[in-house]
Amino acid sequence: MVNLYNNITIRRITLMESTGVVGGIYKVCEWIMKLAYINILWGLFSLLGLVIFGFFPATVAMFTLIRKLLSNEDVPTFRTFWTTYKKEFKKSNSLGLVLVIIGFIFYIDLEFLRQSTGFLHLLYIPFLIMSLVYILIVLYIFPVYVHYDLKLLQVIKNAFFIMLLYPIYTIIAILISLVALYLMIKIPSLIVLFSGSIFSLIIMSCANLSFNKNDEKLQKSVQKVY
Repeated sequence: MVNLYNNITIRRITLMESTGVVGGIYKVCEWIMKLAYINILWGLFSLLGLVIFGFFPATVAMFTLIRKLLSNEDVPTFRTFWTTYKKEFKKSNSLGLVLVIIGFIFYIDLEFLRQSTGFLHLLYIPFLIMSLVYILIVLYIFPVYVHYDLKLLQVIKNAFFIMLLYPIYTIIAILISLVALYLMIKIPSLIVLFSGSIFSLIIMSCANLSFNKNDEKLQKSVQKVY
C-alpha cells in the first residue's frame, strides 16, 4: 500500500510539473536556471580565452545551447558547451577577426567623415546607414553560424539575406532587446546572470522564425519546379 501511494504521489507531482499553472511555473523556473547557468559559462569561458580569443567561441557555444533549448533537445549543458567551445575555437575566432576588422574600418571612416567638411562630410549619413546595416547583419551572424553548416563568407552572406528578407523579425528582436537592456539598467544584478544568455535567447528565437519562413519559401519553390 505504501509503495502504491508513493507511486501515485510521484505521478501526480510529475503531472503537475508538466501541466497546469504549477507546470508552467516549473518550466519558467527551469528556463531561468538554465539561462543563468549558460550565462555564467559564457562569461567564464570568455575569460578562459583572455576575452580576445574566448569571446567568439564562447558566444557560439552559448547560441548552440540556446538553439537546442528552443528545439527542446535535452543535452548536457556543460559538456555541450565545452565540446562546442573546443570544436569551434579556430573557426569562430577567424569569423570574429573578420567582423572586428570590418567594424573597425567602419568606425575609422565614420570618425573621419564626421570631422570632415564639404563634400566628404555629406558621405557621413550614407556610411552611418551602412554601419547600422552591418550591426544588423552581426545580429544574425551567430544564429546562422549555429543553425547552418557553412563556410565563413557564406555565414556572413546568409546573415545579410536573412536580415534583408525578414526585417519584421529584426525589429521585434531589437525592441525586445531594448526592453531587456532597460531592465538590466534598472536591476544591475541581472547583468551577471543574464547579460549574454537573454539576448542570445531573443535573437535566436527571432532568427528561428526567419529560418522557418525561409525554409517554407524554399520548399514551395522546389515544389513548383517539380
